Amino acid sequence: MSKKTSKLQAEKNHLIKGKGFLWAARTRILFSYALILSFIFVVSIPAFRQALFARVNTRVRGELTEKMAIFEQLITDKSITAENMITEEEIEAANLLRESDQRLTELPSNKSELREFFDAYLGNQLPQDDTFLITLIDEKFHKSSPRARPEILDRDSRIIRRWARLTQPSHGEIKIPDSNVGDILYIAKPVKINGKVTGVFVVAHTTAGERGEVLEAVSVVITVSLFILLVALILAWFASGKILAPLRALTKTARNIKESDLNQRISVQGRGELAELATTFNEMMDRLQGAFVSQRNFINDAGHELRTPITIIRGHLELMADDDPQEIWETLTLVMDELDRMNRFVSDLILLAKAERPDFLQLETVDLRSLTEEIFTKVKALAERNWLLEGAANCRIVADRQRLTQAVMNLAQNATQYTKNTDTIAIGSVITRGKAYFWVRDTGAGIAPADQQRIFERFARAANSRRRSEGAGLGLSIVQAIAEAHGGKVNLESQLGVGAKFTIVLPLEPPQEKNN
Repeated sequence: MSKKTSKLQAEKNHLIKGKGFLWAARTRILFSYALILSFIFVVSIPAFRQALFARVNTRVRGELTEKMAIFEQLITDKSITAENMITEEEIEAANLLRESDQRLTELPSNKSELREFFDAYLGNQLPQDDTFLITLIDEKFHKSSPRARPEILDRDSRIIRRWARLTQPSHGEIKIPDSNVGDILYIAKPVKINGKVTGVFVVAHTTAGERGEVLEAVSVVITVSLFILLVALILAWFASGKILAPLRALTKTARNIKESDLNQRISVQGRGELAELATTFNEMMDRLQGAFVSQRNFINDAGHELRTPITIIRGHLELMADDDPQEIWETLTLVMDELDRMNRFVSDLILLAKAERPDFLQLETVDLRSLTEEIFTKVKALAERNWLLEGAANCRIVADRQRLTQAVMNLAQNATQYTKNTDTIAIGSVITRGKAYFWVRDTGAGIAPADQQRIFERFARAANSRRRSEGAGLGLSIVQAIAEAHGGKVNLESQLGVGAKFTIVLPLEPPQEKNN
């Protein structure tokens, strides 16, 4: 391993260790999940508490209203008053009170009767916890329900004095800072005798008890929520580990990939983004493996092709005699021929490397008839064959004239290597179905089906290739590269012993990106 590779590996290990546990994706997911749940609990608990407070207040107000409605039914002997709607249950409760105490059957007409009425009413009532029935006469405390009142509702307290002076019905909530009492919800009803306010009846409720129950319930909810949060985080930890398993497999696979071993793949399970990621990674590895194999073969083949002429040149130069002009001339001729072949080989490699570049083509409007006839004139000089022009399309296309000429010339040169002097080689062009077709047809040896796809690969030759001097096996690769650069393709039809026909199929307009 080189120093540079070792340094990069050391930096990568240091980076991985530096991130540590807290920077792992699994931990960050868990932390985000915990933040979200905590935010939900922080927002929901106060909302839950306020909702319970509101519900308790509504219930208490309903109970106070019911108590006051029964009292109004007794004190006015009316089922419906201007202030309140009396329900059938409240009327029935008032009737039961009348039946239980005769003092509640008649309406009070003076203070003495009002006292008796208050005493009778309070004696027959057993209010719920923290609810107090208070009666006031002549702006003074008279009596309350038989339960100890908090100090804030003492007979001489400021609140009692305020209620004693009421002349109109009143209700509301009094905020009390004392946490032992809470707030006071109340409904107060002045009692008039002969048009004059003689007394006041008050139904009051302290909220400390209910609010204490609410806070206890909230405490239970918080405790249960914290337990649920802990369990949820534990489950989320294992769930995130299972979800992120493909990512760990991806990391492990990527670390195990070496230049000499590109066979590592990830097992794809299920569906979704991670499965798609694994599939994409595997497809990328397939492409990389293919590219590396192609590159390795390319280097091996290129080295082999270059080694042969170099060996020939070296061997002849070492054996060349210094005093024989004829041998020197023959050696120099051979060396120049081999150097020319190497130069053509390197030029072909450069051309294939340029085929992927945007400026590979120099596009122009090309007259197919004149181009076909021009190419036919040139190919007749390649070898002595029965050359035939089968057709020339009368049309114009947008293409690179020089590259097309090079492609057809390569096909014609290839045909001369697999035909005899008596064989026919025909070229032609035609426009049909919105595409341009250039073909080179011969009556030579033909190509075996097993070779028909392989011969387009770099450095490939057909199995019945006859001579080393035929070239490095790049001719058909160049033809295919030129066709694909135009957005086209190369088709092959061949039978052994019958001949072969190569057809370049091009669109009338090249791909848009090739125009840029």
